[in-house]
This record gives sequence, structure tokens and C-alpha cells, in this order.
Amino acid sequence: QVQFVESGGGLVQPGGSLSLSCGVSTSIFSRYVMGWYRQAPGKQRERVATISESGRVTNYADSVKGRFTISRDNAKNTVYLQMNSLKPEDTAVYYCIRVQGTAAFGSWGQGTQVTVSS
Repeated sequence: QVQFVESGGGLVQPGGSLSLSCGVSTSIFSRYVMGWYRQAPGKQRERVATISESGRVTNYADSVKGRFTISRDNAKNTVYLQMNSLKPEDTAVYYCIRVQGTAAFGSWGQGTQVTVSS
């Protein structure tokens, strides 16, 4: 079973930055479209960003466009999320997972908590 292990979360002030990482335990990572999702307390999980197998094509939710950047290193089986100009509404648990079509595919990891607060 493929595992997704997120890291890099923490507490940051509004306007600050964080960089998340996600390691994926598979030998065919370069064939996966990958995505970052988040879930805030009391809200449904939402997709934040996706990246194609090669990394050439990326897509973002309107709420994070221009502030977040998704990237990947296929040699390291790792996907990243650089988050800048953070806002309190970005507070959530962040998850990475494989994406197939418009849906997440696989078992969710434990996620990493991001808290934006002064």
C-alpha cells in the first residue's frame, strides 16, 4: 500500500511562509499526478493544488493562487508546497495524495498541521 508522509507544518504569523514536504512510498512516483489538500476544523477537505507527472502542469484553488507553489522531485519521490503570504484562513491540516481525474486516490496520511495566527 502506498504511503503518503507529510511534514513541515507549524505555527506561523499572518504574512509568513512555510514549506511542506510529502514523501511517497512507491517505485512509480513519476507516474502519479499529485495533489495537496487541506481540511480546516468543521469544514470539508478541499483540494489546494495539483501537479502533473512531469511537474510541468500545475493547478491551484482560487483561494491560494499567487501565494502557494506546488513542485515535485521525482528522484526523491517527494512533492512540495511552498506557502507564502499566509492568512489565518489557511489554518488547516494539509495532506498530499495521488490524484486520478478529479478525485483523490489512495489512503490519506496523517497530514501536517498549519496554524496561521498572531
